Amino acid sequence: MIMERLTGLEITFQVLAQFTPVWIGLAVILFLSFSFRSRLGLYGKLMESPIGVTGLVLVLFWVLTAIFADQIATFDALDQISGMKNKKPGWPVRGQEGAFYLLGGDNLARDVFSRVVQGSREVLIIAPAATLFAFMVGITLGLPAGFFGGKIDTVLTFLANLVLAFPVILLFFLLVTPEIRAAGPEYAIWGGKTWVASVPNIMALVLFTFPIAFFCILWVSKYSTQPSKLTLLLALTAIAGIWLYTGMVFNADPLGVLYMDPNLLNIFVSVVFVNSPTVFRIVRGVTIDIKTRDYVAAAQTRGERPWYIMLWEVLPNARGPLIVDFCLRIGYTTILLGTLGFFGLGVSPESPNWGQTINEGRKLLALYPHLALPPALALMSMVLGLNLLADGLREESLKD
Repeated sequence: MIMERLTGLEITFQVLAQFTPVWIGLAVILFLSFSFRSRLGLYGKLMESPIGVTGLVLVLFWVLTAIFADQIATFDALDQISGMKNKKPGWPVRGQEGAFYLLGGDNLARDVFSRVVQGSREVLIIAPAATLFAFMVGITLGLPAGFFGGKIDTVLTFLANLVLAFPVILLFFLLVTPEIRAAGPEYAIWGGKTWVASVPNIMALVLFTFPIAFFCILWVSKYSTQPSKLTLLLALTAIAGIWLYTGMVFNADPLGVLYMDPNLLNIFVSVVFVNSPTVFRIVRGVTIDIKTRDYVAAAQTRGERPWYIMLWEVLPNARGPLIVDFCLRIGYTTILLGTLGFFGLGVSPESPNWGQTINEGRKLLALYPHLALPPALALMSMVLGLNLLADGLREESLKD
């Protein structure tokens, strides 16, 4: 029996059916969010903003897609099936009863739908985590620069401006090229592994210390009068931090669980390095403004130490602008990752990265538009959702 190609309506219904876990997850999250919005602070107030809710739905859609990608995708992103090269959407798979390439096949006979779904993981693993690391660096340096001023502010601001003066795209190109990664001596470490002291690796060695330093300073500033609690928190931070540090920087996790591919590490470090100066300037500016407020003067009158004031008085009151910028910066990072993938930098050739998939489909766009349009629409909707979410958060934070 020869199966017929699916019609447009059938393709739509099947695609929607494949996203069933996402629809269920969205319904549960939105129901709980609306039900308890009065207790959820700024996030709860976001439920009153149509723009914010629209952005939240788009972002949650792709977050849940990344989580349930294995259940949603109809094929493995790397599977090549004979006879499915450049097939149109809804084409039946030869030799597999009831199986279809819902969005067609690419130039290597891989399922476009599955590659778009799996590609969401590529974005949502790197962009939020790298942006979070950049915020750790920017906050750790921006708070003292804005609070103390003087020589500290002058030196740190000069270094930030130095990085910002360099073209971002060119800086990314330099940091993710294989030649940069390979340029450097190798050092033997435990477990029979080697560590290459290239520029990105050395940058990772430095930048990845900031999250550990941030949490250590956070606990010391808050619990210095409670030695037992402080010791426990510092011990947990040190254990978790050293474990993450050895796994991410040296690929030498003693437990053999954490591993970061060299290509991924290059991109990760590049995102952190490029975003940190901008976050630094935002935090510095907000700190300069907030440190003149009455509640900061009251804390100084109580005899609170500078780092306590910065982390527990200034930083919480700067959360509005920082949360908004965090969402926007994930969007910028998503675009940057797509750009790098489009040019084939920092990703493996078979990767389902959206940018790389768009580039592969671009060459045959006139004949087969289904190759490039799905990943392009996915990238656009993800960035649009983050921008709308940021607008909603900004709108509600101004009312706070």
